[in-house]
Amino acid sequence: MLKQDSNGCPHLQLAPMEGVGDACFRKAIASVGGLDEAVQDFIRVPIKAHIPSLSKAYRADEISPIPLAAQIMGSDTHLMAEMAVALALRGAPRIDINCGCPSNTVTGKGAGSSLLKDPKFLNEVAKSVVEAVSIPVTLKMRSGYEDTSLFTENLLAAQESGVRYISIHPRTKVEGYGPPAKWELIAQAKEILSIPVVGNGDIVTVEDALNILKMTRCDGLMIGRGAIMNPFIFHQIKSHFANKKYQRTQQDLIHYFHTYLTSMSRETPLKNQIGKLKQLLGFFFKGNERLLEHRKGILASRAETPQALLEQAYTLYRDTNL
Repeated sequence: MLKQDSNGCPHLQLAPMEGVGDACFRKAIASVGGLDEAVQDFIRVPIKAHIPSLSKAYRADEISPIPLAAQIMGSDTHLMAEMAVALALRGAPRIDINCGCPSNTVTGKGAGSSLLKDPKFLNEVAKSVVEAVSIPVTLKMRSGYEDTSLFTENLLAAQESGVRYISIHPRTKVEGYGPPAKWELIAQAKEILSIPVVGNGDIVTVEDALNILKMTRCDGLMIGRGAIMNPFIFHQIKSHFANKKYQRTQQDLIHYFHTYLTSMSRETPLKNQIGKLKQLLGFFFKGNERLLEHRKGILASRAETPQALLEQAYTLYRDTNL
């Protein structure tokens, strides 16, 4: 499932991200290309969930021909299994189980990273999904809830459930997104597990990608915020392994942002469109040293339309000779 390309580049995935990593963003970055697969932001499966309604949030062809895995999050074994079946029927190529969301709203209901408190229950939830469907099931987890004392137990519990591989974000729930990701925990997981491991966390440059691969020997890379700050990072990593230099053009960037805008629902209020675009541009400007000083200006822009905001951003982009 995590095959390297002909140049030895590992499998590259776009991470699921609640908020900015929505369908608009997935379609935009898919239009740029370079990634091997994406994972949809989680579908929450609450108690008394109406599975047919919730499953409609997933569309297998959203970024075709790039595969889009479905991610589910919940704590009821029967409902999680039912949701997996519904998503498989909708064409999902893979089901990913969320054991990492740090939101208090989520963890307060026993889902997300709360599953890391009890390896036995984590195993039960994962096994219920694995046994319900014939398509591959995987699991994404943090290194722990409050600490990493159950890290090994959670890894083995997940593996024993039958999941095909585990993606690891090496921060605890309590750490959130604050301190540096502890890549050494991914390396530790590789020593413990017999199934593949995907590394995630603090991969924002090609150098980061190479360093995490060298340190951990992980089998694939999952990139989230790094792809929002630099939508061309997947191409750049692949080009490195091909001993080529990736040359992006301003037209590539225009196409990326144009796809983002045109992917928004026509029912989205203009103010909300501008707000979403500011959020995306804020990440993009944060990811470039030359544009960083202009980030506050973009976020405070009084542009009245998304197109006007983009023109302001393009002008700054041209003026910095990028």
